[in-house]
Amino acid sequence: MAALIDTLRARIAESGPLPVSTYMAAANAAYYAKGTAFGAAGDFITAPDISQTFGEMIGLWCAATWAAMGAPYPVLLVECGPGRGTLMQDLLRATAGIEGFNAAVRVHLVEQSPALRASQAYALSEIEPHWHDTLSTVPPGPMLLVANEFLDALPIRQYERTAQGWRERAITVDSAGALSFTAIDSGPAPVPIPLAAGADLGAVFEHCETAHEAVRAAAQRVCAHGGAALFIDYGHKASALGETLQAVRRHGYHSVLSDPGEADLTAHVDFAALAATARSRGARVHGPIEQGLWLRALGILMRLATLARGKPAAVGRDVHAGVRRLIEPDAMGALFKVMAVSHPSLATLDGFAQAGDNDHR
Repeated sequence: MAALIDTLRARIAESGPLPVSTYMAAANAAYYAKGTAFGAAGDFITAPDISQTFGEMIGLWCAATWAAMGAPYPVLLVECGPGRGTLMQDLLRATAGIEGFNAAVRVHLVEQSPALRASQAYALSEIEPHWHDTLSTVPPGPMLLVANEFLDALPIRQYERTAQGWRERAITVDSAGALSFTAIDSGPAPVPIPLAAGADLGAVFEHCETAHEAVRAAAQRVCAHGGAALFIDYGHKASALGETLQAVRRHGYHSVLSDPGEADLTAHVDFAALAATARSRGARVHGPIEQGLWLRALGILMRLATLARGKPAAVGRDVHAGVRRLIEPDAMGALFKVMAVSHPSLATLDGFAQAGDNDHR
C-alpha cells in the first residue's frame, strides 16, 4: 500500500525510528480494513474455514460452560476478531438444539473493520449482533468470550540483546529508501530475568502488551460478572526467546517490511505470560493445551463420523482432511493452543478436564 508506506516514511523522517509495535499496528489496521484477508481467495485460511466442526465444538463448549455457570439469562456471547462470521454461524447452529441456550445469548462482536462488519452482518443477519471497537464497551453481565486467532495479530514489541544490552527493535529507512530494522534505547526491557540471564548476542524477546490488556480485561469481567473466555491461537506454552514476527500474503510467507498494509502480520502468543496476567486478576486458568487434544476431548471425531456417514467418497475425504488438519500434530493440532480464563467458581471446563489439563493456578 503506497499511501501507508509513504506515511510511515514521513513519520520516521519527522520523529525517528518507529517501534515494531507501532509499525505492526498501522500495517494491520490498513490490512484488515480491506476485509479481504480470509478464505481461499484471500491470504490465509483459519480453522472455521477449514471445517465446520471447529465452530461446532466451540459452540458445544460454550453451552456446557453456560450450564456450569447456572444457565444465566441473558448471557453475553462475545467474539473478538470474528472474521467473516463463519465461526459464530457454526457455533449457533450447533447449539440450536440445546434447550434455552440460543434464547439466552446476546451476541456481541468486537471488530473495528467496517468491511468485515459488513460481512458479519450478512452472515449473521438473523440474529442482529451488536458491534464494538473494544471489549470495554460491551455491557456488563455474565459472559462467554471466544477469541480465535485474535491475539496473534495484536502489535508486539521486540527487544534484541546487543553489546550495549537489551535494545528495542524499530523500523527506519535505509539509504535506498527501503524500510529496515534498527535498535533504539527505550528504557528497561521487559525480558524475564531467567531468559535475559542466558541470552546470546542477537537474541530476540517479544512482548505484546495489547494481548495482556485483552486478557486482563476478560479476566476482570468474568471475575466480576461470571463466565469464561476462550483463547485459541498459535504460540508457546512457556515464555521463550525467539523472533516469531511474520507476514503472510496469498497463503505464503512474505517479507515483514515489504508492502505494509498488504500482508497479515502476526506473532506467536506467549500463553504462559498471559496466564500469569489472568491469575493476577483473580481468574482461574484452564490450560493452555494443544488444540488437537482439546478438540478430541470435546468429541470432534464423533462429529466427524456423523458428518461423513452416507456421504459420497469424495465428500467424506474432504471432511476427514479438514478435521485432520485441525487435530493432527503435524498440522494445526500441536502448534495451536487453547486456554480458558474463568470465574474462580468454574473449577472444571469441558475439554480441559478430559484432556488432563484443567484448573492450573
